[in-house]
Amino acid sequence: MSFFSDVPPALWVAAFLALYMAWAIGANDVANAMGTSVGSGALTVWGAILVAGVFEFCGAFFAGGHVTDTVRKGMLDLGMISRDQLIYGMLASLASAGTLLIGATRFGLPVSTTHAIVGAIVGFGTVAIGFDAVNWGKIMQIVLSWLTSPLLAGVIAFFIFQITRSKVLDTKDPVAQIRKLGPLFFFFVFFIIGLVTLFKGLKPLKLDLNFTQALIGSMGLGVVGAGLGVFFIRRVHLGPVDKKHRFSQVERIFVILQILTACAIAFAHGSNDVANSIGPLAAVAHAVRGMDLASKAPVEPWMLAIGGIGIVVGLGTWGYRVMETVGKRITELTPSRGFAAQLSAATTIVLASRMGIPISTTHTLVGAVLGVGLARGISALDLRVVGKIIASWVATLPIAAGLSVFFYYFFRGLLIP
Repeated sequence: MSFFSDVPPALWVAAFLALYMAWAIGANDVANAMGTSVGSGALTVWGAILVAGVFEFCGAFFAGGHVTDTVRKGMLDLGMISRDQLIYGMLASLASAGTLLIGATRFGLPVSTTHAIVGAIVGFGTVAIGFDAVNWGKIMQIVLSWLTSPLLAGVIAFFIFQITRSKVLDTKDPVAQIRKLGPLFFFFVFFIIGLVTLFKGLKPLKLDLNFTQALIGSMGLGVVGAGLGVFFIRRVHLGPVDKKHRFSQVERIFVILQILTACAIAFAHGSNDVANSIGPLAAVAHAVRGMDLASKAPVEPWMLAIGGIGIVVGLGTWGYRVMETVGKRITELTPSRGFAAQLSAATTIVLASRMGIPISTTHTLVGAVLGVGLARGISALDLRVVGKIIASWVATLPIAAGLSVFFYYFFRGLLIP
């Protein structure tokens, strides 16, 4: 009992709010990542929950600790902030971003978790400390990513699906083509999985590889993937020669490929976006223990566990709302279309990381789905749904900032003795 009684009240509140934020991330952001797999029929809702649960938790627990300081240091000038202001501000950021995500999930709108937490930090920083305390250059980078991430993913998805359609689906004998080109698809999927995993960094496992090392490792993994592709394609019964069944059986190969890319995105998402819930928690723990605010805030295993568990529970309880929007309401998806969208998103994540461009996983995946839809013509998109999604993206920062100001003064009044 003495251990629990020694924990400061602010840390208890921060741990609860981090769990709340992680739950909101699971319900919105993770559901968005799994939406294409569910919409195409590659995975059932419960299958997506299982896949995302395992890989999101592994990404959060094993590789999620190295990005959390960006949340604390990248947005604010820590030389201008007091210890109490940091504590109340981070609590307010968790509460406001989590509340915004839950509101968006209620209406099935996929919004950016990163933008929600950034908007929250900007809100309390501007009001509590001052305009000059905010790193506006960093904020402008993030605003520009509204355009760069969905545009880049959409262009890549457009070309991946066009290549898939012209080289396999629209040929006279797609069965023969998938037998011939399938191993190349597997190679590229495993290559991207390797880059997403290795280049993103596995510092907690002492695997901090540079880009060249990650590239070599990914090439090796790609060769393994090509071998597995040959194995899977031989085992999948590709069916009779009549056109209707031939196409449906070819899609089976893309089911396997789409599930693999879903695993890669889930791991990458867990390793990066968990910082949005446990970054502020680590900052509060660092502050209440009297540490130097400018020093690195250590991320402890129990924090990563809170993030991983919250994400899984959020996906399982409310994630179906956003899954339906991304997987079914933007455009009609099949396994081959969903594969093109997810592979494009994973490729964009790697390219953006290499170039140092801050991007949103949500915006990237939605942009990729739009690119696949455009490859079939503008009529294949539900423009009303697209318009609502874009409006929610624009509204994310100001709403999160406004909520953060309210929660900042709320927690300051609640926790001041």
